[in-house]
Amino acid sequence: MCNKTLKLLASLIGVVGASILIGLPVEAQQSSGGATNPRPSIFNEPPYNRRTGTPPTTPTTPPSETQPPETAPSPVTPAPGATEPSTENVVALAAANDSFKTLTAALKAAGLTETLSGQGPFTVFAPTDAAFAQLPQDALQELLKPENKDILVKILTYHVVPGNVTSSDLKSGEVKTVEGGAVNVQADPSKGVSVNDASVVQPDIKASNGVIHAIDKVMLPPDL
Repeated sequence: MCNKTLKLLASLIGVVGASILIGLPVEAQQSSGGATNPRPSIFNEPPYNRRTGTPPTTPTTPPSETQPPETAPSPVTPAPGATEPSTENVVALAAANDSFKTLTAALKAAGLTETLSGQGPFTVFAPTDAAFAQLPQDALQELLKPENKDILVKILTYHVVPGNVTSSDLKSGEVKTVEGGAVNVQADPSKGVSVNDASVVQPDIKASNGVIHAIDKVMLPPDL
C-alpha cells in the first residue's frame, strides 16, 4: 500500500475511527440469558420509540422590534419521501436532497449508483454534508480519486444494510452491513438512535427501493 494511501487512512482514523475501532464488535444481548443474539436484533422487535415527550416550557418575553426570536435550523433539509414512500430510488432521493451532495458525489466516484438504484431493498445510514465536513478536506479529496476507489467502496457499503429497515424496526443490537462488517445500533427512548458513534438526525426518508436514515458522522469499517 502506497504512502499516500497510508496517510489517507491515518487521517481518516484520526478523526473518525478511535471510538469505532475500540467499540466494535459489540455483543448484542438478548433480554433473557445474556447470550449473543445470532440474528440482527433490529428486525421483528418492538418499535423504536422516538422522543415524543412535551419539551419543558420556558418563560418567554415579547420579541423586540430590533431582535426577532431565534429559530433553530433543521439539521437535514426535508426531502421528498420523508413521510411516505417516494417513486425515486435511494440514489435519486439522496441526489434531490441538498443535505447529501457529498454523499452523492462519493457514490458516483465509487461506482455504486447503479447498484443502489437496483431493486434492493436497501437501508442507507447516510452521512450528511455536515458529517463529511468533519473529515480533513485533503483526506476527502483523496478518497474521491480513482486510485482510492476500493477504500471508498468499503466505507460507503459499510453504511448500507440489506432490507427496508424503518425507524419502527430499529432496536439495539449488531447488524451486518453490505460491506461485511457489523454496525452497532443503539435505540434509546430518551436519546434517540445511534449507529456506532453516529446519531440518526432524520429517520425514514423513504425511497422506492428502501429507506435512508441521515446520520451526523461518517463511519469506518472496523478492519480499515
